[in-house]
Amino acid sequence: MPRLRPDLDPLRETLLLTLHARALDARSPRPILGDLHSARIAERIDYDFARLKVKPSLVCGTALRAKKLDEAVRAFAAAHPDAVVLDLGCGLDTRALRCDLPGGIDWYDVDFPDVVALRSQFLPEISHRVGADLTTSGWLDPLPRDRPAMIVAEGVLPFLPGAAFQRLTRQLTEHFRTGELALNGYTRFAAWSMKYHPAIKAIGISAAQGFDDAREPEAWQAGLTLADEQLLTRAPEVREFPQPLRAMTRAMGCSAWLSRQGTRVLRYRF
Repeated sequence: MPRLRPDLDPLRETLLLTLHARALDARSPRPILGDLHSARIAERIDYDFARLKVKPSLVCGTALRAKKLDEAVRAFAAAHPDAVVLDLGCGLDTRALRCDLPGGIDWYDVDFPDVVALRSQFLPEISHRVGADLTTSGWLDPLPRDRPAMIVAEGVLPFLPGAAFQRLTRQLTEHFRTGELALNGYTRFAAWSMKYHPAIKAIGISAAQGFDDAREPEAWQAGLTLADEQLLTRAPEVREFPQPLRAMTRAMGCSAWLSRQGTRVLRYRF
């Protein structure tokens, strides 16, 4: 099968970074997420992944946060068998395949139109695909309003300009009657420091959005209530990290402040 070379601008190119990280985890001796779908997709892409200079910390962090968000989706679907799932900024993520939810769930993968078109070249049509710019209005209108919604926003927060993420959150909670929002929550420092990460520098973008207090979104007038804050430095899966990353992560886990500068997964009810 011939390999495909995607034509992506720097913002969209970040989807290759997370895809590569998941693929490296799947190929590792002790995978955390074990996403073989991502590994197979990466093999079909003509791209110099080595230029991203992905380190074990990014591989493990990406795999662990994806696993925790998958768990949140499965738990919500188990409690709400008629739910709608939205995966915002989905890129080439294979979450719908990994979660393998029952037929009563309607899954919507949302990203820029050209990214949605790219997905069709690598992934089966097991979900509804919505091509949209998340900073615009109207793209939610065709989606059902009267069903509980599980909304996943992995990696979206830092890349939306200004208060766009807050506006997006209000649009989502106004559209859906009830549900949950799950995301990996960057502090302001963590989001700011992303631009110095070798992989982000290689792509050439700047990311700057974040919030420190997990309860801050409760003041966004979106009806959010914090349900859970997981500090992933304290997750049991850290035992699968390679050394010396495992020891460093466990040391960070002794401090809540340091842990929040790493990866945390936040869940909000509305």
